[in-house]
Amino acid sequence: MTGTGDGRTAPAGDVIGYRRDEGAHPPYLYPDYVGTRRRAPDRPLVVVPHTLSEITGPLYGHSSIGELDHDLTRQHAGEPLGQRIIVHGRVLDGDGRPVPDALIEVWQANAAGRYAHEVDDHPAPLDPNFSGAGRCLTGSDGRFEFITIKPGAYPWKNHPNAWRPAHIHLSIFGRAFVTRLVTQMYFPGDPLFDQDPIFNSVRDPRARARLVSTFDPERTVPEWALAYRFDIVLRGRDATPMEA
Repeated sequence: MTGTGDGRTAPAGDVIGYRRDEGAHPPYLYPDYVGTRRRAPDRPLVVVPHTLSEITGPLYGHSSIGELDHDLTRQHAGEPLGQRIIVHGRVLDGDGRPVPDALIEVWQANAAGRYAHEVDDHPAPLDPNFSGAGRCLTGSDGRFEFITIKPGAYPWKNHPNAWRPAHIHLSIFGRAFVTRLVTQMYFPGDPLFDQDPIFNSVRDPRARARLVSTFDPERTVPEWALAYRFDIVLRGRDATPMEA
């Protein structure tokens, strides 16, 4: 146990001054998600105090964002197959203030539900014009935007006839490696929600709903791309659920 600075104690592994909400964030062990049975810690976590080197660096990638890093549809010679979408939103702190200069990375499957990665052996076609990865920095108002292709569902062998809902992975970096957070964005109305243990490992229904993007007709570009809004809240009662 560690002190929180206000006379309370926090379980080992918690950030000092902040108690992890186990209803809003997925637990380390969620038996229906078979992978957690193998990698969840079976001993109490050990808190390693941060030193100056952890809280001030190393910085990663903030100064080398390419012109097309945010547009996953223009990174190759041709256009990728699938439904073009715009994903946008804001990164906010627990008090609703924008978080500027945060590095956001995304990775996803292509429109057929396959990742451009050597370990993905799903018998769906690869798209030579889609790598499925991008990044950008938030602006002074915390805003970010990606242009990409709506990913397809894919099988993942967790349980009989298991398919993952369409989703995009997002990683948020602050000013150092130790400030990295990872989450997933889903699409509204997906019929696979009820049978997906990763989505349902977030046990609070209100927190689970914060993983689902909102269709945005105002940002949708006629005859070009649908738009979805996904705000990321880093802390507090409205925090976006983050992977352990």
